[in-house]
Amino acid sequence: MKISKTMTKSSAVAAIIDYVQNPQKTDNGRLITSYACDSRSADNEFLVAKREYEFITGRNQGRRDIIAYHIRQSFKPGEVTPEEANEIGHKLAMSFTKGQHAFVVCTHIDKAHVHNHIIFNSTSINCERKFNNFFFSNRAVSRISDLLCAEHGLSVIENPKLSKGGYADWLGENKTPTWKDVLKQKIDDVLPNCSTFEDFLAAMKTAGYTVKDNRKYISFLAPGQKKPTRMKSLGDEYEESAIRSRLGMVRIVKSGGSSGTKTRVSLLLDIQAKIQEGKGAGYAQWAKIFNLKEAAKTLIFLKENGIDSYEDLVKKSSSASGDFATLTKRIRDIETRQKEISELQKQIGTYGKTRDIYAKYRASGWSRDFYDVHAADIILHRAAKKYFDELGMKKLPSINQLKQEYGTLATERKTLYGDYHRLKDLSRELSTARANAERMLGIAPDAQNRDTSRSKTQHDNHDF
Repeated sequence: MKISKTMTKSSAVAAIIDYVQNPQKTDNGRLITSYACDSRSADNEFLVAKREYEFITGRNQGRRDIIAYHIRQSFKPGEVTPEEANEIGHKLAMSFTKGQHAFVVCTHIDKAHVHNHIIFNSTSINCERKFNNFFFSNRAVSRISDLLCAEHGLSVIENPKLSKGGYADWLGENKTPTWKDVLKQKIDDVLPNCSTFEDFLAAMKTAGYTVKDNRKYISFLAPGQKKPTRMKSLGDEYEESAIRSRLGMVRIVKSGGSSGTKTRVSLLLDIQAKIQEGKGAGYAQWAKIFNLKEAAKTLIFLKENGIDSYEDLVKKSSSASGDFATLTKRIRDIETRQKEISELQKQIGTYGKTRDIYAKYRASGWSRDFYDVHAADIILHRAAKKYFDELGMKKLPSINQLKQEYGTLATERKTLYGDYHRLKDLSRELSTARANAERMLGIAPDAQNRDTSRSKTQHDNHDF
């Protein structure tokens, strides 16, 4: 929400606050809640915070200043009461703003569907910073809303569609996309057609970007751009690890706010077992809420990964675990061989340095006096010779051959480690989701249908 040419800051804020708080839409104000402000004077409090911000920071953006943000949240007709809708809207606002911005939640009941209007101040409560409206923040809002609705047993949109209009329309007529905005959009465009991280980098090059990859970071330079943009500067969803995870079907999402964290699925708690261990009623109440939230996360995770049956979940979980075990074994084999090569190089170097001394020692008829003078070299030479004999070596490989093999293994190891964390996370998430699904479906832990040869009809009643 910006200042128009015909409105001041105060009139702009007052206009939107008055609209969302309309008594005829909010049951005479009963369906209005607020945080860190009084809903009756929210417009004035928002403006006071902005003046304080300008005083503290010395910044004044004039008509470019964003004065507030507006979120609309709608529910399927007949599924939710106005009171529950307002509660969900309050949780959404609190999660998305991290409790750092004042907001007002107004639930409207004048339409066939109950819906929320959430207005939050762009200035933080401490008046020291502004809200950073990160790229694809709408997806973060959608994600939080989906989780909350799932927790409350409400419908979640299966195939959400983007708003009408093109990219420029979505950004707004007066907003010119930055290099970062365009880069993020391009990444999102090419990812669906890539299966590996290497495919992704190649696709970015084909799209016209210059890709710079070193050990510390990866950056992209668009035609006409002066300075390259590092991936880690694009936000959590566009870091290298996040891109690799997205390619592996494990979506990295923000749980709210601009900093964001990865939402993980945790194991459901066996409440009854814990109570038998002596846990009290307070624990039981907390555990029920915890399990409800984790069940919602599990269902969202399964939906995002295209898993719609228990049988499919078992197959993907087993496959991911097998792939991770195979990858881990290969990495360990490489590391073992690299240690062998390093030790072999060391022994070959020692053998070469002490060979002349040992030859002279032998030529001296194994002289005791010669041994006393050159004992260290002779001992090292014999140790190296014993090392080769134990390996059954008749001919020593060249140092260059060993270096080449070590380099090849190092390259393979680096590539494998790129997939290691992705497969590790995927395997853990699928195993956790599987355990949760088994608990929700009432499948006994010792009879978890792990025999994949059983007929599919045994799983027909376990669709998600």
